Amino acid sequence: MIRAICQITLREWKRILTRPDHCLVLLVLPPLLFFFYAYIYDKQQAEDLPVAIWDEDHTPVSRQITFLLEQTPSIHITAAVSSQDELEALMQQQKIIGAIHFPKGMERDIKSRHPVKVPIYTNAASLVPGKLINKDASTVIITAASGVNLQKFMKTGMPAEKAMSLVMPVSMTVYPLYNPTYNYQHYLVPGLITVALQMMIIMVAVLLINMEWKEGSMNTLRGMARNHAGVIITGKTLAHLGVAWVNFVLVAGIIFPFFSLQHPGTTWQLFLLYNLLALACTGIGMMISVLAADVMLALDVGLFYTSPAFVFSGFTFPRWAMPWYDQYYASLMPYTPFLDAFFKVYFMELPLRYAMPEIIRLLLFIGCTFFVAVFFLQIKLNKQPAYAATAST
Repeated sequence: MIRAICQITLREWKRILTRPDHCLVLLVLPPLLFFFYAYIYDKQQAEDLPVAIWDEDHTPVSRQITFLLEQTPSIHITAAVSSQDELEALMQQQKIIGAIHFPKGMERDIKSRHPVKVPIYTNAASLVPGKLINKDASTVIITAASGVNLQKFMKTGMPAEKAMSLVMPVSMTVYPLYNPTYNYQHYLVPGLITVALQMMIIMVAVLLINMEWKEGSMNTLRGMARNHAGVIITGKTLAHLGVAWVNFVLVAGIIFPFFSLQHPGTTWQLFLLYNLLALACTGIGMMISVLAADVMLALDVGLFYTSPAFVFSGFTFPRWAMPWYDQYYASLMPYTPFLDAFFKVYFMELPLRYAMPEIIRLLLFIGCTFFVAVFFLQIKLNKQPAYAATAST
């Protein structure tokens, strides 16, 4: 049986290397796609975002705040406007992403300690840039306003410590964890790469069995496996797992180091999780390939199943905030537990034991899908006419 498995594995490798569709999807597209994803976000962070100033105060304080805003990493003052209509027009033309309005009497109200409202306009269609502008602008405005009052108190002879306690009675420090610089490349690229791998593995796996029937080569495969469905499934799976290893070496050994995305000490944990994802995806593809004899139907089912994986996984929007039926659909995809484990191991750099719930879920995916694939393939093989005891490869 081991010899038969090895023969089928070797045969499947030959099919991968000689069939243009398999070779293109599994070996040619991955390096091109992965480098493409990484280069899209090569700038890593959103910096010098175009921002307009609407200054109705025209005082030294408003000019000082404008200067300080320009010094922040995310804000670059590119326009001055005199009305909200002009501000909205520039934003609609995508010439600015945000704007800051200094109302009349701002300096007077700050010095007299009256409430001051400084509107910050951001383009909410660009979530991360809008948040960066809001964060930096809020920090500068609050700090500048506190500085004005601090100088006022100190001019009266008040000690600096007492003046500071009056100006800022509460000190708050924010510590963003796991992606503190809002680095697009660091955060998005690993997720895009892994979801692309899931789609590639499944889209090829849905063709592994039904194409044998369609091309009339199943009898040869039956002869090599001596009519054992488990031997066929195992041999094909080992070949495609080997391809998955090639792509893991590409990602972990070339892409991550080249773009400085690696987290020291997480490689072997990622390798284990990646193997579980690859096996789960192969199992799902095999199951579809066995159940759907029509090749086009299998491809449609695979495409329908894999396309929303990135959206429903919780990578860009929390799953707990989705409707219950979306959360249920997300639980039917192996990428969901993989992503949860990936966050723990890769971003948080936690020991592998913290990912055990997700590992168990992936093992359940693997066990159920391969069982179904082997069970129904064996039924189909048993219904076929007797095969030759030995068959040439």
